[in-house]
Amino acid sequence: EGALKGASIAKKETADLDLIIIATGSEVQHALAAAKDMPGARVVSMPCMELYERQSDDYKESVLPSTCTKRIAMEAGVSAPWYKYASKVVGVDRFGFSAPGDIVMKELGMSAENLASEIATMN
Repeated sequence: EGALKGASIAKKETADLDLIIIATGSEVQHALAAAKDMPGARVVSMPCMELYERQSDDYKESVLPSTCTKRIAMEAGVSAPWYKYASKVVGVDRFGFSAPGDIVMKELGMSAENLASEIATMN
């Protein structure tokens, strides 16, 4: 049902919410792995921004509460649109890298380890 609404909670926090990680597609696995030992972290899967934007304000607030401003997004594509939802984005704003997919993704920072490192730099 959440995918039909454009975004849903993939991992709910088990302590006071202090971080939201937003990811889409194959990046969700990295977000879940990075958040594994973070009880205050919520992971949101957002496969479609446009569908999410069409939802009620109540639904949008239930997924991305405005009270939590510490947010990071991960997208193996252009990062600019994600700044609407997150203050920091791990994205790919270049092209031309050729190698097997897993190597390319790691080299471009699309890994749980890199995401965790980026989170560690946030206030």
